[in-house]
Amino acid sequence: MSDPVSLLRFTSVAPLRTTVAAWRRADERVVLVPTMGALHAGHLALMARARSLGRRVVASIFVNPTQFGPNEDFSRYPRDTEADLALLAEAGVDAAYLPEVSGMYPEHFSTRIEVGGLTEGLCGAYRPGHFSGVATVVTKLLNQVQPDCALFGEKDYQQLLVIRRAVCDLDLPVEIQGVPTLREADGLALSSRNRYLAPEERARAPRLHAVLSEIAAGLAAGGSAGPLVEGGRAALAAAGFEPVQYLEVRDAETLAPVEHATRPARVLAAAYLGRTRLIDNVAVG
Repeated sequence: MSDPVSLLRFTSVAPLRTTVAAWRRADERVVLVPTMGALHAGHLALMARARSLGRRVVASIFVNPTQFGPNEDFSRYPRDTEADLALLAEAGVDAAYLPEVSGMYPEHFSTRIEVGGLTEGLCGAYRPGHFSGVATVVTKLLNQVQPDCALFGEKDYQQLLVIRRAVCDLDLPVEIQGVPTLREADGLALSSRNRYLAPEERARAPRLHAVLSEIAAGLAAGGSAGPLVEGGRAALAAAGFEPVQYLEVRDAETLAPVEHATRPARVLAAAYLGRTRLIDNVAVG
């Protein structure tokens, strides 16, 4: 177990860049894992992956206000910085970057990054401005930390593709890697928002992954998306998911709608259990 004292902590850009620059002069590969804190085993899997890819690992903790809508959960999003820092130290992370909102978005800040195409539909239809906020803050983090590689979980699959597109379009010199979703034994995707679930909601929550898996299996067997999705919506409603914002089959690279799985595809969903919004996706084949 690492000594928590050995974890470097930064709240501003200049000293962080000085440290990262020294690592890179020593030819040490730097990997960034951006998070919003409330760390769980899924985040720790990202840290372990980062350790396998680079000599130095930086984890950022920043609850980004620009990716939350006016009626979303920014104010109540779980925060436990000291516990998060202890977990990062135990995971062998070299540095934690904890910027302040005033530092990320100072007075007169007026620049936002918009990614077209991939942001249309799915979460983009229900969270206006969300992906602009994500693309802007991730671009800032990549510029501030200047890593060789950055890791993102595949649970937020649309977000992963949006970030890859922004990095490609803006010629940012960083490799973006997706890491498979880590799940509970019953299939529920790990998420910081799972702690919002009441006990009886938590008992029903794994049905989301089960339904997505059933649709993916049907598609792999040659079925059509339309009837499979219709049946999946009925199954989610029966399990108490209300509303089901979307349940769709999309191309794994372009997110274009798919009826038959003739190329790599994903089944993606967002649905509420009580007040908790859950998202998940499953690869076809």
